[in-house]
Amino acid sequence: MSLGEQALVIVRQAIVSGEIGPNEIYSASALATRLGVSNSPVREAMLTLVNQGILEPVRNRGFRIVPISEHDLDEIGEMRRMLEVPGVVALIDRASDEDIEALRPIAEEIECAARSGDVAVFLDADRRFHLSLLELGGNSRLVKTVAQLRDQTRLYGVSALAEQGTLQQTAPEHFEILDALLARDAAAVEQVMARHLDHIRGEWAGEAPGPAPGATADRSAVGTR
Repeated sequence: MSLGEQALVIVRQAIVSGEIGPNEIYSASALATRLGVSNSPVREAMLTLVNQGILEPVRNRGFRIVPISEHDLDEIGEMRRMLEVPGVVALIDRASDEDIEALRPIAEEIECAARSGDVAVFLDADRRFHLSLLELGGNSRLVKTVAQLRDQTRLYGVSALAEQGTLQQTAPEHFEILDALLARDAAAVEQVMARHLDHIRGEWAGEAPGPAPGATADRSAVGTR
């Protein structure tokens, strides 16, 4: 993985977890310092996220998150259910036992991160699990679309849930998905996938913050040029 790809993972996690907040402007250099990585890969990552519609540039100042509303989150959640639930159910006929079992170590990473309250590791492993699962179906467009939908989600409540230990209650659902697939039980796969996605839109996402009153906060201690 290149430095740019590593930076993209770090910045994406920070946005999804809410560490990089809305209504604030970040320069690439200031954000690099905050995240403990070098400037150039962070700028590259931020430009990638601009192309994906997740960040927007603010002339001569930096970047900010494209605002997202409760309605947006509802639409994203609906689309993910429409795509991911049948996409995973289809694996009953498309994925071998060996391919399904190969994802169990990632499910174990998720569970371990949930126990330790490590949000960054949890989100990274959760992303790898679900995208790797969909990749077993062989539809690269589906995987790309779901990846973009995941990145557009802002899980405002996930850090608080980690502190409360609530993530430990949802982590075992990844094993349930694998076990239902191995049992070739379509109804069980559909049920656990729907429940899992409901968690993401529900208590994980929390409430999308509205626009901040008054002036926008500025984190661009160092300009982007």
